[in-house]
Amino acid sequence: MAYFQSKPNSGRHFLHIPGPSNVPDRILRAMDHPTMDHRGPDFGKLGAQVLEKAKAIFKTQSHVVIYPASGTGAWEAALVNTLSPGDRVVMCETGWFAHLWNEMAERLGIVADFVKTDWRRGADVDAIGQKLRDDKSHAIKAVCVVHNETSTGATSRIAEVRAAMDAAGHPALLLVDTISGLGSMDYRHDEWGVDVTVSGSQKGLMLPPGLSFNAISAKAIEASKSAKLTRSFWDWKPMLAANATGYFPYTPATNMLYALDTACDMLLEEGLDNVFARHDRMAEATRRAVRHWGLEVQCEDPRHFSSVLTAVRLPEGHSANALRATILEKFNMSLGNGLGQLNDRVFRIGHLGDITPLQLVGALGGVEMGLRAAGIPHQAGGVQVAMDYLGGNA
Repeated sequence: MAYFQSKPNSGRHFLHIPGPSNVPDRILRAMDHPTMDHRGPDFGKLGAQVLEKAKAIFKTQSHVVIYPASGTGAWEAALVNTLSPGDRVVMCETGWFAHLWNEMAERLGIVADFVKTDWRRGADVDAIGQKLRDDKSHAIKAVCVVHNETSTGATSRIAEVRAAMDAAGHPALLLVDTISGLGSMDYRHDEWGVDVTVSGSQKGLMLPPGLSFNAISAKAIEASKSAKLTRSFWDWKPMLAANATGYFPYTPATNMLYALDTACDMLLEEGLDNVFARHDRMAEATRRAVRHWGLEVQCEDPRHFSSVLTAVRLPEGHSANALRATILEKFNMSLGNGLGQLNDRVFRIGHLGDITPLQLVGALGGVEMGLRAAGIPHQAGGVQVAMDYLGGNA
């Protein structure tokens, strides 16, 4: 049955929000296996295997811990395991999700210095570097950055953030949210000197929502020994102890781990560089279509363009929410809504996960037909522009 479908529709629903992304049939079949005894010998083998494969996706030789939670849980785990009440951190307001992470920090009793931006680019590396240089007493304990800001379609250049921290000679930890970036765009936990990487299952990993991750450096583990924020469920210590033999300190999401095992196989079989190149092509084709339509990409700095999604600004006086409703009603396709200050100003096209050029052309066709149906001024032919690009870059 179709759950809560507002009206009968033939064919398959086009899901092109920026996550949850479409779950491939191969992963759905993996989840369909009988539930395993999570204290039995076979589970220890599965757990060890999945934890090792996850390291390859994060590009780390250090520990990766997995929680049965959304990415918000992994945010909290990153903060409570490394910080104490009253600790100062630097955050950068790149969009809605950076805003939410900042709100969480404040609720936990962390003092956040929030660097403002216009929501049209990634983190302000120069401003972060200056704050660290000004902090002669090293009161700042962490820098927290969203790698791929899903609300705006702008990425932050994490290697440059790390370089700015090193140039300032500052010992702060680097905490990075790549909930939507992991498995979609190049990400290098070890090489970029990240101390805690936060991620989730429902984006580039192509799984349903339900798993969240912390990749943890040795420096972060050392910080956790003196961190004073209250933690129990999120505590790394029992997780790492149990994970050493492939197990978890509480009941894990067993069937989601089957799915994660298969998702890692799919990404590694395709080759991460090939996965990233495929996402780059989809993103560039989408931006070319948007520009041809005469619409504006929310991210203004080409160096910060996301390969996960494209946020599109509509002309003044036109409702992005009304456009999305029209497209859903007429063409059975879901697009992402604008969040926070971008509500009703932008719509977001997700082009991540298990996606091919043919799927993208269908999605862009739905957008172009929707623009016409909604009476939004545009130049027809954006889909053809995208096809010309994809045909030459297959």
